[in-house]
Amino acid sequence: MPDLNATISAALRELASAQTLTFKARVFRRAAAAVLALDVPIDQLIRPDGTVPEVPGIGPASWKVIVDLVRTGGSERVDREVSGSKRSADIVRARAARETFLSGAEVRRILTAPAAKGVVSREDYRGDFQMHSVWSDGTMTLAALVKGCRARGYTCSAVTDHSHGLRVTNGLTGRSAARQHRTIDAMNRKQPAFRLLKGVEANILADGRLDLEPDELARFEMVLAAPHSQLRLTTDQTPRLLTAIRTPGVHILAHPRGRQSGTRAGVVADWDRVFAEAAGLGVAVEIDGHPARQDLDHTMLGGALAAGCVFALDSDAHNVAELAHADVAIAHARLAGVPTDRIVNCWAIDLLEAWLRHRRR
Repeated sequence: MPDLNATISAALRELASAQTLTFKARVFRRAAAAVLALDVPIDQLIRPDGTVPEVPGIGPASWKVIVDLVRTGGSERVDREVSGSKRSADIVRARAARETFLSGAEVRRILTAPAAKGVVSREDYRGDFQMHSVWSDGTMTLAALVKGCRARGYTCSAVTDHSHGLRVTNGLTGRSAARQHRTIDAMNRKQPAFRLLKGVEANILADGRLDLEPDELARFEMVLAAPHSQLRLTTDQTPRLLTAIRTPGVHILAHPRGRQSGTRAGVVADWDRVFAEAAGLGVAVEIDGHPARQDLDHTMLGGALAAGCVFALDSDAHNVAELAHADVAIAHARLAGVPTDRIVNCWAIDLLEAWLRHRRR
């Protein structure tokens, strides 16, 4: 079933990219994001007489394009302005970076449809393993993070603030990590029904090494390794990812491509080799549910399943509202038929702890 909202959002982003005036580009980008976030198909909002409701972020110019796309399957304005743009070739090339993204409406449809036996469901999900707090570039305190997780029914989660090598995120230093860990210990003592793991999102450098030394990695209960640079290169970066996966102490290869909707397709690699290495070492590959990432996506999960990988389904939340992004990750897993027992977020605490210990050896 075509994802109408994703298709329309992509068209609006192309129109935004074709604009020569900054304010017009901003108008269409805002509308594209609003359409992608809707939890109902946008054609259901257009009344029989052609009038439309007020939707935050979607103005009259964007609605005209949307109505044309819904009724005719195309937009003369989008076609004309994209083809006439000096950036036309770049806009067309960027289409690959928008593929396989799910809209909010599609996520809702997937999660409310019956799942095949053994395939992950929202009820199986016990905790989120990629979240960022005020200790790096997030806006939620640890207390707010835990409260939000418990409100979603989680029993265990990890706070994974960025490591210090990624300077733009105000990442954790050895001293700040120690302070954070003391705070986490105190919180866990007060709430035995919920466990907050001491995690970190380490940065994968150009050569595959991490920006943390072995003794620094050993301080954390859960280590995510993620690429944050050289994400627009078209050259193969398989060795870079293999080196990161082989690093002792790494638990999760996070948002493996580093793609962003409409801006970059992310790391190019021999994914069969990457998945085989991760499976052999017991490193989980992540489905990052942030709407702008959705990485890995459902089209890549078949190869990871066949290789024997285990998976981490995470929100990449930077505020409490974004904890809901975990649903996007679950939707991708359901589309690909990922079994519950292959998802670390669904494991009982004793199995999870055994896996964490094994990867720290």
